[in-house]
Amino acid sequence: MSIASSAVLVELNISVWTANKLDKGATDSVLASNSASSGSAQVRKNLMAGTNKRKNISDYAAKARLYHNQTTLSWSDKGARLLPTSLFLDYKQNMNAYQSNMTTMIEDFYLNYGDLIDLAKHHMGDLFNPYDYPSIEELRSKFGFRLVFSPLPESGDFRLDIPNADMDELGEQYESAFKDRLKDAMREPWEKLHKSLTHISEKLTEEDGDDVDEKTKKRYHDTLITNAQDLCGLLTHLNITKDPKLEEARRSLELTMLGVDIDAIKESVDVRSSVKAKVDDILKKFDW
Repeated sequence: MSIASSAVLVELNISVWTANKLDKGATDSVLASNSASSGSAQVRKNLMAGTNKRKNISDYAAKARLYHNQTTLSWSDKGARLLPTSLFLDYKQNMNAYQSNMTTMIEDFYLNYGDLIDLAKHHMGDLFNPYDYPSIEELRSKFGFRLVFSPLPESGDFRLDIPNADMDELGEQYESAFKDRLKDAMREPWEKLHKSLTHISEKLTEEDGDDVDEKTKKRYHDTLITNAQDLCGLLTHLNITKDPKLEEARRSLELTMLGVDIDAIKESVDVRSSVKAKVDDILKKFDW
């Protein structure tokens, strides 16, 4: 099956103003007062001291990037990633929501920018410098949310008006690079699965001794089960090469977690041991 028909390239670029400024004067003062040499420390100012509005935008952008990275596979150094076509509609809908919500947050930030500067002045004391702050026009260039989709080319789509011999060489180079990128991309589903299995195994390992400190005693949460189940669902899409071994490993975890109850995990050593044994068997069976 053609990889180009089972995945597209998607590039996400999100920019957020850092509101962070190096204060050379304050830095020199700190170094001098501590008899420290140049380069030993820096004083960086939070230009939005006293408010979380900018930080909330940055945190929300991080959530969008995390979703993007979780549902796509690495591809090129420039930032483009592979998105399985089976996830395209859900991905686009979710990213549209991220973009819309982030735009609303940014517009609210612009609207209150003047008041936020006044608030920062109150909190920063002598560190405040009005010339540190960009104008609204400059500020608008510091925020952005850009999503670009493009088809995944294959070696047969390589078209250049050059001699046939050179064309063949370039085609071979592209084919080799394509295979290397695909191999690297398909390591990610395996790594996600291995990380999940290892986490479950470690979490279900019984602690030594009968008098375990309550502060260090293991706690079991629903996410121990639901995260594994969610990953199994995601891997059905990320396995774009239809790797039978990956599907077998995924299916093994799915069957292991089927019907497992978190209350039984909490209360029964036997249940924990049984689930751990099955997980460990999966870890031993495949070449990670």
